[in-house]
Amino acid sequence: MLKKILNISGKPGLYKLLSYGKNSIIVESLVDKKRMPANARDKIISLGDIAIYTTGDDIPLNKVLEAVYEKYEGKPLDPKQYNTPEELHDFMSGVLPEYDEDRVYKTDIKKMISWYNVLVNAGFTSFADEEGEEENKEAEEKKED
Repeated sequence: MLKKILNISGKPGLYKLLSYGKNSIIVESLVDKKRMPANARDKIISLGDIAIYTTGDDIPLNKVLEAVYEKYEGKPLDPKQYNTPEELHDFMSGVLPEYDEDRVYKTDIKKMISWYNVLVNAGFTSFADEEGEEENKEAEEKKED
C-alpha cells in the first residue's frame, strides 16, 4: 500500500502515484487531491522503501505506522504535543521501544508524525504491505495443506 505513496522533496505533503509518463510520473496530492507531474529530476521516495533504524534489524515504516495507528486508535496526532526532544523520544519509545536514538533524528520523528496525519486524514486505515500480506497468506495456505 505504501509503495504507491510518495514523498517529493521540496513539495509539501504526500502524493499518490497515478501513472507513468515519458520523463515524469503523474501524482495526486493526498491533501487537496490536485494532480500534477513529478519530473525525473525531483527527489521522489516511496514510503514503502523507508525503514526506521532500531538496535536490531531495521523496521519498515508501514509496521511503525501500524503501531502508531493501533496505539492512538486511528486518530490524528497533534504535532504541537511533540515539540521538545523529550516528548519526541517518549512518543517514539511508546511506539517502537527498540528504535535507535542515535540514528533516528528528531526531524525524522516529526516527519513521520506529519505523514501519519496526512495518511489518516486521507482515509487510510491500514498500512500493511499488500505484497507481504499476499506472501503471508500463501505461506499459511501451504502450511495448512
